[in-house]
Amino acid sequence: MKILLVAINAKYIHSNLAVYSLKAYAEQYVLSAEALPCPVEIELGEYTINHSCPKILGDIFEKKPDVVGFSCYIWNMEYVRQLLRDLPKVLPGVNIWLGGPEVSFCAEKFMEEFPYLEGVMRGEGERAFAGLVRCCARGQKRTSGGSFGWKEIPGIVWRDQESRIVSNPLEPAMNLSEIPFPYAQEWMKDLDFSHRMIYYESSRGCPFSCSYCLSSVDKQVRFRDLDLVFKELQFFLDRKVLQVKFVDRTFNAKRSHSAAIWNYLLAHDNGVTNFHFEIGADLLQEEDLDILKKMRPGLIQLEIGVQTANPQTIQEIRRTMDIDVLERVVAGIKAGKNIHQHLDLIAGLPYEDLESFRSSFDRVYKMHPDQLQLGFLKVLQGSWMEECKEDYGLSFTALPPYEVLGTKWLSYSDIRQLKAVEEMVEIYYNSGQFVWTMKCLEGLFSRPAEIFEALAGWYKQEGLSEVNHSRQTRYAVLFAFIVQHFPKETERFRDSLTVDLYLREKVKTRPDFARDLRPYREEIRKIYQKEERERRYLPDYTGFDSRQMERITHLEVLEDGRMLLFDYRNRDPLSYNARVVLYRGEKKQ
Repeated sequence: MKILLVAINAKYIHSNLAVYSLKAYAEQYVLSAEALPCPVEIELGEYTINHSCPKILGDIFEKKPDVVGFSCYIWNMEYVRQLLRDLPKVLPGVNIWLGGPEVSFCAEKFMEEFPYLEGVMRGEGERAFAGLVRCCARGQKRTSGGSFGWKEIPGIVWRDQESRIVSNPLEPAMNLSEIPFPYAQEWMKDLDFSHRMIYYESSRGCPFSCSYCLSSVDKQVRFRDLDLVFKELQFFLDRKVLQVKFVDRTFNAKRSHSAAIWNYLLAHDNGVTNFHFEIGADLLQEEDLDILKKMRPGLIQLEIGVQTANPQTIQEIRRTMDIDVLERVVAGIKAGKNIHQHLDLIAGLPYEDLESFRSSFDRVYKMHPDQLQLGFLKVLQGSWMEECKEDYGLSFTALPPYEVLGTKWLSYSDIRQLKAVEEMVEIYYNSGQFVWTMKCLEGLFSRPAEIFEALAGWYKQEGLSEVNHSRQTRYAVLFAFIVQHFPKETERFRDSLTVDLYLREKVKTRPDFARDLRPYREEIRKIYQKEERERRYLPDYTGFDSRQMERITHLEVLEDGRMLLFDYRNRDPLSYNARVVLYRGEKKQ
Protein backbone atom coordinates (compact mmCIF):
# COMPACT_ATOMS: atom_id res chain seq x y z
CA MET A 1 0.00 0.00 0.00
CA LYS A 2 1.27 3.46 -0.91
CA ILE A 3 0.28 6.63 0.98
CA LEU A 4 1.22 9.91 -0.70
CA LEU A 5 1.49 13.10 1.36
CA VAL A 6 1.12 16.14 -0.91
CA ALA A 7 2.53 19.54 -0.03
CA ILE A 8 2.00 22.54 -2.30
CA ASN A 9 4.39 25.18 -1.01
CA ALA A 10 4.36 28.92 -1.68
CA LYS A 11 7.93 28.89 -3.03
CA TYR A 12 10.51 26.35 -4.12
CA ILE A 13 12.92 27.38 -1.36
CA HIS A 14 10.31 26.55 1.32
CA SER A 15 10.21 23.17 3.04
CA ASN A 16 7.03 21.59 4.41
CA LEU A 17 7.69 20.61 8.00
CA ALA A 18 4.14 19.28 8.46
CA VAL A 19 4.35 16.40 5.99
CA TYR A 20 7.92 15.62 7.07
CA SER A 21 6.78 15.26 10.68
CA LEU A 22 3.78 13.08 9.75
CA LYS A 23 5.97 10.68 7.79
CA ALA A 24 8.73 10.54 10.42
CA TYR A 25 6.26 9.94 13.27
CA ALA A 26 4.30 7.19 11.48
CA GLU A 27 7.44 5.40 10.39
CA GLN A 28 8.90 5.35 13.88
CA TYR A 29 5.78 4.47 15.88
CA VAL A 30 3.88 2.30 13.39
CA LEU A 31 5.92 1.00 10.46
CA SER A 32 9.02 0.22 12.55
CA ALA A 33 7.25 -0.75 15.75
CA GLU A 34 4.32 -2.94 14.71
CA ALA A 35 3.75 -6.09 12.69
CA LEU A 36 1.36 -5.04 9.94
CA PRO A 37 -0.52 -7.42 7.64
CA CYS A 38 0.65 -5.58 4.53
CA PRO A 39 3.66 -3.36 3.80
CA VAL A 40 3.06 0.39 3.73
CA GLU A 41 5.13 2.97 1.85
CA ILE A 42 4.76 6.65 2.75
CA GLU A 43 5.91 8.90 -0.08
CA LEU A 44 6.17 12.69 -0.23
CA GLY A 45 5.06 14.82 -3.15
CA GLU A 46 6.28 18.42 -2.84
CA TYR A 47 5.20 21.07 -5.34
CA THR A 48 4.78 24.84 -5.43
CA ILE A 49 1.97 27.17 -6.44
CA ASN A 50 4.03 27.84 -9.57
CA HIS A 51 3.27 24.31 -10.75
CA SER A 52 0.06 23.99 -12.74
CA CYS A 53 -2.72 21.80 -11.37
CA PRO A 54 -2.53 19.51 -14.46
CA LYS A 55 1.19 19.04 -13.76
CA ILE A 56 0.54 18.13 -10.11
CA LEU A 57 -2.38 15.91 -11.05
CA GLY A 58 -0.27 14.06 -13.60
CA ASP A 59 2.55 13.55 -11.15
CA ILE A 60 0.20 12.16 -8.50
CA PHE A 61 -1.28 9.82 -11.13
CA GLU A 62 2.18 8.53 -12.06
CA LYS A 63 2.91 7.69 -8.40
CA LYS A 64 -0.24 5.46 -8.25
CA PRO A 65 -1.04 5.98 -4.54
CA ASP A 66 -3.79 4.16 -2.68
CA VAL A 67 -4.21 7.03 -0.23
CA VAL A 68 -3.50 10.74 -0.81
CA GLY A 69 -3.24 13.29 1.99
CA PHE A 70 -3.18 17.04 1.23
CA SER A 71 -1.59 19.61 3.55
CA CYS A 72 -3.98 22.59 3.39
CA TYR A 73 -3.15 26.28 3.91
CA ILE A 74 -4.62 29.57 2.69
CA TRP A 75 -1.98 29.89 -0.03
CA ASN A 76 -2.67 26.49 -1.63
CA MET A 77 -6.34 25.75 -0.87
CA GLU A 78 -7.67 26.63 -4.31
CA TYR A 79 -5.11 24.26 -5.84
CA VAL A 80 -6.25 21.53 -3.47
CA ARG A 81 -9.90 22.16 -4.33
CA GLN A 82 -9.21 21.74 -8.03
CA LEU A 83 -7.23 18.58 -7.42
CA LEU A 84 -10.03 17.23 -5.21
CA ARG A 85 -12.44 17.63 -8.10
CA ASP A 86 -10.17 15.97 -10.67
CA LEU A 87 -8.22 13.32 -8.76
CA PRO A 88 -11.11 10.79 -8.41
CA LYS A 89 -11.61 10.99 -12.20
CA VAL A 90 -8.09 9.75 -12.96
CA LEU A 91 -7.59 7.54 -9.89
CA PRO A 92 -11.01 6.01 -9.15
CA GLY A 93 -11.18 4.55 -5.68
CA VAL A 94 -8.25 6.49 -4.27
CA ASN A 95 -8.75 7.45 -0.61
CA ILE A 96 -8.35 11.21 -0.08
CA TRP A 97 -7.63 12.89 3.26
CA LEU A 98 -7.10 16.52 4.19
CA GLY A 99 -5.24 18.13 7.07
CA GLY A 100 -3.87 21.52 8.10
CA PRO A 101 -5.17 24.82 9.47
CA GLU A 102 -7.35 25.62 6.45
CA VAL A 103 -9.57 22.58 7.03
CA SER A 104 -9.23 21.93 10.77
CA PHE A 105 -11.97 24.36 11.79
CA CYS A 106 -14.48 23.57 9.06
CA ALA A 107 -13.93 19.85 8.47
CA GLU A 108 -17.62 18.97 8.25
CA LYS A 109 -18.13 21.61 5.56
CA PHE A 110 -15.44 20.04 3.39
CA MET A 111 -16.86 16.57 3.94
CA GLU A 112 -20.23 17.81 2.68
CA GLU A 113 -18.73 19.71 -0.25
CA PHE A 114 -16.73 16.69 -1.44
CA PRO A 115 -18.83 13.52 -0.86
CA TYR A 116 -15.99 11.24 -1.98
CA LEU A 117 -13.59 12.72 0.60
CA GLU A 118 -12.57 10.00 3.07
CA GLY A 119 -11.85 12.29 5.98
CA VAL A 120 -10.13 15.28 7.57
CA MET A 121 -7.45 15.30 10.25
CA ARG A 122 -7.99 18.21 12.66
CA GLY A 123 -5.41 19.89 14.85
CA GLU A 124 -2.13 18.14 15.55
CA GLY A 125 -1.72 15.49 12.91
CA GLU A 126 1.09 13.15 13.94
CA ARG A 127 -0.89 10.70 16.08
CA ALA A 128 -3.97 10.92 13.86
CA PHE A 129 -1.92 10.12 10.78
CA ALA A 130 -0.19 7.23 12.57
CA GLY A 131 -3.64 5.81 13.40
CA LEU A 132 -4.71 6.26 9.79
CA VAL A 133 -1.64 4.37 8.56
CA ARG A 134 -2.34 1.56 11.02
CA CYS A 135 -5.98 1.27 9.95
CA CYS A 136 -5.20 1.35 6.24
CA ALA A 137 -2.56 -1.36 6.63
CA ARG A 138 -5.05 -3.56 8.50
CA GLY A 139 -7.86 -2.85 6.06
CA GLN A 140 -10.10 -1.67 8.91
CA LYS A 141 -11.14 1.76 7.64
CA ARG A 142 -14.78 2.64 8.42
CA THR A 143 -15.59 -0.40 10.49
CA SER A 144 -13.56 -1.28 13.54
CA GLY A 145 -13.23 -4.88 12.29
CA GLY A 146 -10.87 -5.70 15.13
CA SER A 147 -9.02 -4.01 17.92
CA PHE A 148 -8.54 -0.72 16.14
CA GLY A 149 -10.64 1.31 13.69
CA TRP A 150 -11.22 4.86 12.47
CA LYS A 151 -13.72 5.51 15.24
CA GLU A 152 -10.82 5.22 17.66
CA ILE A 153 -8.49 7.73 16.00
CA PRO A 154 -8.66 11.02 17.90
CA GLY A 155 -9.12 14.23 15.95
CA ILE A 156 -10.44 12.92 12.64
CA VAL A 157 -13.69 13.59 10.84
CA TRP A 158 -14.90 10.64 8.71
CA ARG A 159 -17.93 8.85 7.29
CA ASP A 160 -19.45 5.75 8.84
CA GLN A 161 -21.03 2.86 6.89
CA GLU A 162 -24.25 4.85 6.48
CA SER A 163 -22.21 7.82 5.10
CA ARG A 164 -22.93 9.88 8.19
CA ILE A 165 -20.22 12.40 9.08
CA VAL A 166 -18.60 11.53 12.40
CA SER A 167 -16.31 13.88 14.33
CA ASN A 168 -13.97 12.14 16.76
CA PRO A 169 -12.91 14.16 19.83
CA LEU A 170 -9.52 15.80 19.77
CA GLU A 171 -6.84 14.13 21.84
CA PRO A 172 -4.84 15.91 24.56
CA ALA A 173 -1.88 17.96 23.35
CA MET A 174 1.06 15.75 22.59
CA ASN A 175 4.60 15.84 23.96
CA LEU A 176 6.63 17.71 21.33
CA SER A 177 9.76 15.75 22.16
CA GLU A 178 8.12 12.54 20.93
CA ILE A 179 8.24 13.70 17.31
CA PRO A 180 11.30 12.37 15.46
CA PHE A 181 13.62 14.91 13.89
CA PRO A 182 12.62 14.58 10.21
CA TYR A 183 15.69 16.14 8.59
CA ALA A 184 17.98 13.36 9.83
CA GLN A 185 15.86 10.59 8.28
CA GLU A 186 17.35 8.49 5.49
CA TRP A 187 14.74 9.73 3.01
CA MET A 188 15.93 13.30 3.62
CA LYS A 189 19.51 12.68 2.53
CA ASP A 190 18.97 14.16 -0.94
CA LEU A 191 17.41 17.41 0.29
CA ASP A 192 19.53 20.34 -0.90
CA PHE A 193 19.96 22.22 2.37
CA SER A 194 22.00 24.98 0.73
CA HIS A 195 19.11 26.26 -1.39
CA ARG A 196 16.10 25.73 0.87
CA MET A 197 14.54 27.63 3.75
CA ILE A 198 14.44 24.98 6.47
CA TYR A 199 11.51 25.20 8.89
CA TYR A 200 12.07 24.05 12.45
CA GLU A 201 9.82 23.78 15.50
CA SER A 202 10.95 24.05 19.11
CA SER A 203 7.54 24.88 20.61
CA ARG A 204 3.84 24.65 19.80
CA GLY A 205 0.95 26.80 20.87
CA CYS A 206 0.84 30.44 21.93
CA PRO A 207 0.10 31.96 25.35
CA PHE A 208 -1.63 34.96 23.80
CA SER A 209 -5.14 35.38 22.39
CA CYS A 210 -4.88 37.66 19.36
CA SER A 211 -8.29 37.49 17.72
CA TYR A 212 -7.01 37.26 14.13
CA CYS A 213 -4.66 34.33 14.73
CA LEU A 214 -5.36 30.60 14.86
CA SER A 215 -2.39 30.03 17.16
CA SER A 216 -4.43 31.54 19.96
CA VAL A 217 -6.76 28.54 19.76
CA ASP A 218 -4.04 26.31 21.25
CA LYS A 219 -2.91 27.89 24.52
CA GLN A 220 -1.14 24.77 25.73
CA VAL A 221 2.36 25.92 24.92
CA ARG A 222 4.72 22.96 24.78
CA PHE A 223 8.48 22.99 24.35
CA ARG A 224 10.79 20.47 22.77
CA ASP A 225 13.46 19.16 25.11
CA LEU A 226 16.51 21.41 24.89
CA ASP A 227 18.93 18.51 24.59
CA LEU A 228 17.10 17.46 21.43
CA VAL A 229 16.96 21.03 20.16
CA PHE A 230 20.71 21.49 20.58
CA LYS A 231 21.48 18.28 18.67
CA GLU A 232 19.14 19.26 15.87
CA LEU A 233 20.49 22.78 15.59
CA GLN A 234 23.97 21.33 15.39
CA PHE A 235 22.76 19.16 12.51
CA PHE A 236 21.91 22.35 10.60
CA LEU A 237 25.12 24.09 11.63
CA ASP A 238 27.29 21.17 10.54
CA ARG A 239 25.67 21.21 7.10
CA LYS A 240 25.91 25.00 6.85
CA VAL A 241 22.24 25.40 6.03
CA LEU A 242 21.66 28.87 4.62
CA GLN A 243 18.58 29.72 6.74
CA VAL A 244 16.59 27.99 9.47
CA LYS A 245 13.21 29.53 10.22
CA PHE A 246 11.68 28.72 13.59
CA VAL A 247 7.91 28.31 13.26
CA ASP A 248 7.36 28.91 16.99
CA ARG A 249 4.55 31.45 17.21
CA THR A 250 6.14 33.45 20.06
CA PHE A 251 9.67 32.10 20.34
CA ASN A 252 10.51 33.91 23.57
CA ALA A 253 7.27 33.05 25.39
CA LYS A 254 9.45 31.11 27.86
CA ARG A 255 12.62 33.04 28.50
CA SER A 256 14.71 30.11 29.80
CA HIS A 257 13.98 28.25 26.55
CA SER A 258 14.76 31.11 24.16
CA ALA A 259 17.85 32.28 26.04
CA ALA A 260 19.29 28.78 26.08
CA ILE A 261 18.87 28.44 22.32
CA TRP A 262 20.34 31.88 21.60
CA ASN A 263 23.32 31.12 23.83
CA TYR A 264 23.85 27.82 22.01
CA LEU A 265 23.83 29.54 18.63
CA LEU A 266 26.19 32.19 19.92
CA ALA A 267 28.64 29.52 21.10
CA HIS A 268 28.38 27.31 17.98
CA ASP A 269 28.02 29.85 15.17
CA ASN A 270 29.40 28.45 11.90
CA GLY A 271 29.70 31.87 10.27
CA VAL A 272 27.12 31.02 7.59
CA THR A 273 23.72 29.92 8.87
CA ASN A 274 21.02 32.48 9.62
CA PHE A 275 18.23 31.73 12.13
CA HIS A 276 14.86 33.48 11.93
CA PHE A 277 12.64 33.97 15.01
CA GLU A 278 9.21 35.48 15.54
CA ILE A 279 9.29 37.15 18.94
CA GLY A 280 7.39 39.40 21.31
CA ALA A 281 9.87 42.29 21.55
CA ASP A 282 8.28 43.72 24.67
CA LEU A 283 8.98 40.42 26.46
CA LEU A 284 12.75 40.76 26.06
CA GLN A 285 14.77 41.56 29.17
CA GLU A 286 18.17 43.20 29.56
CA GLU A 287 19.81 39.78 29.80
CA ASP A 288 18.33 38.88 26.41
CA LEU A 289 19.58 42.09 24.84
CA ASP A 290 23.05 41.37 26.21
CA ILE A 291 23.02 38.01 24.41
CA LEU A 292 21.77 39.55 21.18
CA LYS A 293 24.46 42.23 21.18
CA LYS A 294 27.13 39.53 21.03
CA MET A 295 25.74 37.86 17.90
CA ARG A 296 27.62 37.82 14.63
CA PRO A 297 25.94 40.22 12.18
CA GLY A 298 23.54 38.04 10.23
CA LEU A 299 23.49 35.11 12.68
CA ILE A 300 19.85 35.76 13.59
CA GLN A 301 16.99 37.89 12.36
CA LEU A 302 13.86 38.87 14.25
CA GLU A 303 10.28 39.23 13.09
CA ILE A 304 8.25 41.42 15.43
CA GLY A 305 4.50 41.72 15.06
CA VAL A 306 3.51 45.25 16.02
CA GLN A 307 0.23 45.11 14.03
CA THR A 308 -1.08 48.46 15.32
CA ALA A 309 -0.18 51.36 17.59
CA ASN A 310 -3.82 52.22 18.34
CA PRO A 311 -4.47 51.40 22.05
CA GLN A 312 -8.19 50.77 21.47
CA THR A 313 -7.41 48.39 18.62
CA ILE A 314 -4.78 46.57 20.68
CA GLN A 315 -7.34 45.98 23.41
CA GLU A 316 -10.10 44.94 21.00
CA ILE A 317 -8.01 42.29 19.24
CA ARG A 318 -7.06 40.82 22.63
CA ARG A 319 -3.43 41.56 22.07
CA THR A 320 -0.98 41.75 24.96
CA MET A 321 1.65 44.31 24.02
CA ASP A 322 3.32 47.34 25.55
CA ILE A 323 4.26 49.35 22.48
CA ASP A 324 6.38 51.82 24.44
CA VAL A 325 8.54 48.96 25.73
CA LEU A 326 8.59 47.41 22.25
CA GLU A 327 9.83 50.68 20.78
CA ARG A 328 12.69 50.90 23.30
CA VAL A 329 13.68 47.28 22.68
CA VAL A 330 13.69 47.72 18.89
CA ALA A 331 15.90 50.79 19.30
CA GLY A 332 18.27 48.86 21.58
CA ILE A 333 18.60 46.00 19.11
CA LYS A 334 19.07 48.40 16.20
CA ALA A 335 21.90 50.15 18.04
CA GLY A 336 23.88 46.90 17.91
CA LYS A 337 23.90 47.00 14.07
CA ASN A 338 24.06 43.22 13.93
CA ILE A 339 20.45 41.97 13.72
CA HIS A 340 17.93 42.35 10.90
CA GLN A 341 14.54 43.41 12.31
CA HIS A 342 11.31 42.86 10.40
CA LEU A 343 8.31 44.73 11.87
CA ASP A 344 4.73 43.92 10.84
CA LEU A 345 1.59 46.04 10.59
CA ILE A 346 -1.94 44.81 9.77
CA ALA A 347 -4.45 47.01 7.95
CA GLY A 348 -8.15 46.32 8.50
CA LEU A 349 -8.22 45.77 12.26
CA PRO A 350 -11.21 47.01 14.29
CA TYR A 351 -11.29 50.69 15.33
CA GLU A 352 -8.48 51.52 12.91
CA ASP A 353 -9.52 54.00 10.20
CA LEU A 354 -7.23 55.47 7.58
CA GLU A 355 -5.87 58.20 9.84
CA SER A 356 -5.31 55.76 12.69
CA PHE A 357 -3.42 53.42 10.38
CA ARG A 358 -1.29 56.31 9.14
CA SER A 359 -0.37 57.04 12.75
CA SER A 360 0.53 53.38 13.33
CA PHE A 361 2.60 53.41 10.15
CA ASP A 362 4.39 56.60 11.16
CA ARG A 363 5.30 55.25 14.57
CA VAL A 364 6.67 51.97 13.23
CA TYR A 365 8.50 53.70 10.36
CA LYS A 366 10.28 55.96 12.84
CA MET A 367 11.65 52.83 14.50
CA HIS A 368 13.55 52.34 11.21
CA PRO A 369 13.23 48.57 10.92
CA ASP A 370 15.15 46.78 8.19
CA GLN A 371 11.78 45.79 6.75
CA LEU A 372 8.32 47.18 7.40
CA GLN A 373 5.71 44.64 6.33
CA LEU A 374 2.40 46.31 5.57
CA GLY A 375 -0.02 43.38 5.59
CA PHE A 376 -3.79 43.13 5.32
CA LEU A 377 -6.09 41.34 7.71
CA LYS A 378 -6.84 37.70 6.82
CA VAL A 379 -10.16 36.61 8.34
CA LEU A 380 -9.22 33.01 9.06
CA GLN A 381 -11.83 30.32 9.54
CA GLY A 382 -11.97 29.36 13.21
CA SER A 383 -10.54 32.64 14.48
CA TRP A 384 -12.30 34.96 16.92
CA MET A 385 -12.07 37.68 14.25
CA GLU A 386 -14.37 35.63 12.04
CA GLU A 387 -16.83 35.30 14.94
CA CYS A 388 -16.96 39.11 15.17
CA LYS A 389 -17.27 39.86 11.45
CA GLU A 390 -20.83 41.19 11.74
CA ASP A 391 -19.96 43.46 14.66
CA TYR A 392 -17.03 44.94 12.76
CA GLY A 393 -18.76 45.19 9.40
CA LEU A 394 -16.00 42.98 8.04
CA SER A 395 -16.13 42.07 4.38
CA PHE A 396 -13.41 39.91 2.90
CA THR A 397 -12.64 37.88 -0.19
CA ALA A 398 -14.71 34.75 -0.70
CA LEU A 399 -11.66 32.69 -1.58
CA PRO A 400 -8.40 32.23 0.36
CA PRO A 401 -6.59 34.12 1.75
CA TYR A 402 -9.87 35.73 2.95
CA GLU A 403 -8.31 39.18 2.82
CA VAL A 404 -10.17 42.19 4.16
CA LEU A 405 -12.15 44.31 1.67
CA GLY A 406 -13.59 46.75 4.18
CA THR A 407 -14.71 47.40 7.74
CA LYS A 408 -16.86 49.92 9.62
CA TRP A 409 -13.77 52.08 9.83
CA LEU A 410 -11.96 51.39 6.56
CA SER A 411 -13.68 51.49 3.16
CA TYR A 412 -12.72 49.49 0.10
CA SER A 413 -11.41 52.74 -1.38
CA ASP A 414 -9.17 53.14 1.68
CA ILE A 415 -7.96 49.55 1.27
CA ARG A 416 -7.04 50.27 -2.37
CA GLN A 417 -5.13 53.34 -1.28
CA LEU A 418 -3.20 51.33 1.30
CA LYS A 419 -2.48 48.64 -1.30
CA ALA A 420 -0.81 51.28 -3.44
CA VAL A 421 1.16 52.47 -0.41
CA GLU A 422 2.20 48.87 0.29
CA GLU A 423 3.66 48.61 -3.23
CA MET A 424 5.70 51.78 -2.70
CA VAL A 425 6.94 50.58 0.69
CA GLU A 426 8.11 47.31 -0.89
CA ILE A 427 9.92 49.07 -3.74
CA TYR A 428 11.44 52.08 -2.02
CA TYR A 429 11.87 50.96 1.59
CA ASN A 430 11.92 47.19 2.01
CA SER A 431 14.19 46.64 -0.99
CA GLY A 432 16.93 48.45 0.93
CA GLN A 433 18.03 50.03 -2.36
CA PHE A 434 17.11 53.65 -1.61
CA VAL A 435 18.54 54.22 1.86
CA TRP A 436 20.18 57.58 1.23
CA THR A 437 17.31 58.89 -0.87
CA MET A 438 14.62 57.91 1.63
CA LYS A 439 16.48 59.74 4.40
CA CYS A 440 16.53 62.85 2.22
CA LEU A 441 12.82 62.50 1.43
CA GLU A 442 11.92 62.25 5.10
CA GLY A 443 12.97 65.88 5.54
CA LEU A 444 10.60 67.07 2.80
CA PHE A 445 7.37 65.59 4.17
CA SER A 446 5.57 66.27 7.43
CA ARG A 447 5.13 62.56 8.19
CA PRO A 448 6.43 59.24 6.78
CA ALA A 449 3.04 58.04 5.51
CA GLU A 450 2.85 61.03 3.17
CA ILE A 451 6.04 59.97 1.36
CA PHE A 452 4.55 56.72 0.19
CA GLU A 453 1.11 58.19 -0.49
CA ALA A 454 2.74 60.79 -2.74
CA LEU A 455 4.78 58.13 -4.54
CA ALA A 456 1.66 56.00 -5.01
CA GLY A 457 -0.15 59.01 -6.45
CA TRP A 458 2.74 59.64 -8.84
CA TYR A 459 2.73 56.06 -10.04
CA LYS A 460 -1.02 56.24 -10.65
CA GLN A 461 -0.80 59.60 -12.43
CA GLU A 462 1.97 58.41 -14.74
CA GLY A 463 0.47 54.96 -15.35
CA LEU A 464 3.48 53.21 -13.84
CA SER A 465 1.83 50.69 -11.53
CA GLU A 466 0.93 48.13 -14.18
CA VAL A 467 4.44 47.98 -15.66
CA ASN A 468 7.30 45.72 -14.62
CA HIS A 469 10.25 48.03 -14.11
CA SER A 470 13.93 47.18 -14.01
CA ARG A 471 15.99 48.16 -10.99
CA GLN A 472 17.54 51.14 -12.78
CA THR A 473 14.16 52.30 -14.05
CA ARG A 474 12.95 52.53 -10.44
CA TYR A 475 15.72 55.05 -9.78
CA ALA A 476 14.85 57.04 -12.89
CA VAL A 477 11.16 57.10 -11.91
CA LEU A 478 12.01 58.38 -8.44
CA PHE A 479 14.27 61.07 -9.92
CA ALA A 480 11.43 62.19 -12.21
CA PHE A 481 9.19 62.38 -9.13
CA ILE A 482 11.76 64.63 -7.40
CA VAL A 483 12.16 66.89 -10.42
CA GLN A 484 8.38 67.31 -10.62
CA HIS A 485 7.68 67.86 -6.92
CA PHE A 486 10.92 69.33 -5.53
CA PRO A 487 12.81 70.98 -8.42
CA LYS A 488 15.08 72.94 -6.06
CA GLU A 489 16.32 69.66 -4.57
CA THR A 490 17.28 68.10 -7.90
CA GLU A 491 21.07 68.15 -7.43
CA ARG A 492 20.95 66.76 -3.91
CA PHE A 493 18.77 63.86 -5.04
CA ARG A 494 20.90 63.32 -8.10
CA ASP A 495 23.67 62.49 -5.64
CA SER A 496 21.58 60.40 -3.25
CA LEU A 497 20.10 58.26 -6.03
CA THR A 498 23.51 57.72 -7.61
CA VAL A 499 24.96 56.67 -4.26
CA ASP A 500 22.05 54.27 -3.65
CA LEU A 501 22.49 52.76 -7.11
CA TYR A 502 26.22 52.13 -6.70
CA LEU A 503 25.87 50.79 -3.15
CA ARG A 504 24.62 47.48 -4.57
CA GLU A 505 26.80 47.10 -7.64
CA LYS A 506 29.01 48.86 -10.14
CA VAL A 507 26.45 49.21 -12.88
CA LYS A 508 27.57 48.74 -16.46
CA THR A 509 25.43 51.57 -17.84
CA ARG A 510 25.56 54.85 -15.95
CA PRO A 511 22.03 56.29 -15.55
CA ASP A 512 21.01 59.51 -17.27
CA PHE A 513 20.33 61.30 -13.98
CA ALA A 514 23.87 60.67 -12.64
CA ARG A 515 26.45 63.42 -12.76
CA ASP A 516 28.87 63.38 -15.71
CA LEU A 517 32.20 62.02 -14.46
CA ARG A 518 34.16 62.70 -17.64
CA PRO A 519 35.71 65.95 -16.27
CA TYR A 520 37.07 63.90 -13.34
CA ARG A 521 38.53 60.97 -15.27
CA GLU A 522 42.16 62.07 -14.99
CA GLU A 523 41.83 62.89 -11.31
CA ILE A 524 40.19 59.50 -10.63
CA ARG A 525 42.96 57.72 -12.54
CA LYS A 526 45.60 59.43 -10.38
CA ILE A 527 43.72 58.56 -7.18
CA TYR A 528 43.85 54.87 -8.05
CA GLN A 529 47.55 55.13 -8.96
CA LYS A 530 48.18 56.67 -5.56
CA GLU A 531 46.14 53.90 -3.91
CA GLU A 532 48.27 51.30 -5.68
CA ARG A 533 51.33 52.79 -3.99
CA GLU A 534 49.91 53.51 -0.54
CA ARG A 535 47.08 50.95 -0.03
CA ARG A 536 45.37 53.38 2.31
CA TYR A 537 41.69 52.99 1.44
CA LEU A 538 41.67 49.53 -0.17
CA PRO A 539 44.01 47.44 2.00
CA ASP A 540 42.30 44.17 0.94
CA TYR A 541 43.29 44.67 -2.70
CA THR A 542 46.89 43.50 -2.41
CA GLY A 543 48.08 42.29 -5.78
CA PHE A 544 45.69 44.49 -7.75
CA ASP A 545 47.13 47.31 -9.84
CA SER A 546 45.40 50.68 -10.23
CA ARG A 547 43.46 49.70 -13.37
CA GLN A 548 42.16 46.51 -11.79
CA MET A 549 41.07 48.38 -8.67
CA GLU A 550 39.29 50.96 -10.79
CA ARG A 551 37.43 48.23 -12.68
CA ILE A 552 36.12 46.42 -9.60
CA THR A 553 35.44 49.39 -7.30
CA HIS A 554 33.79 52.74 -7.97
CA LEU A 555 34.66 56.33 -7.17
CA GLU A 556 31.78 58.81 -7.23
CA VAL A 557 32.07 62.60 -7.21
CA LEU A 558 29.31 64.48 -5.41
CA GLU A 559 28.01 67.99 -6.03
CA ASP A 560 30.15 69.51 -3.28
CA GLY A 561 33.32 67.83 -4.53
CA ARG A 562 33.47 65.02 -1.99
CA MET A 563 34.45 61.64 -3.36
CA LEU A 564 32.95 58.33 -2.20
CA LEU A 565 34.81 55.10 -2.77
CA PHE A 566 32.63 51.97 -3.10
CA ASP A 567 34.35 48.73 -2.04
CA TYR A 568 32.38 45.73 -3.34
CA ARG A 569 34.65 43.09 -1.83
CA ASN A 570 33.61 44.21 1.64
CA ARG A 571 29.87 44.44 2.19
CA ASP A 572 27.52 45.05 5.10
CA PRO A 573 26.40 41.55 6.21
CA LEU A 574 22.85 42.76 6.85
CA SER A 575 22.12 45.05 3.89
CA TYR A 576 24.72 43.62 1.49
CA ASN A 577 25.61 47.19 0.54
CA ALA A 578 29.19 47.93 -0.42
CA ARG A 579 31.55 49.45 2.12
CA VAL A 580 31.72 53.18 1.45
CA VAL A 581 34.79 55.27 2.22
CA LEU A 582 34.74 59.04 2.20
CA TYR A 583 37.81 59.81 0.12
CA ARG A 584 39.30 62.94 1.64
CA GLY A 585 40.53 64.54 -1.55
CA GLU A 586 40.55 68.20 -2.48
CA LYS A 587 37.10 69.75 -2.24
CA LYS A 588 35.88 71.26 -5.51
CA GLN A 589 34.94 74.91 -5.48
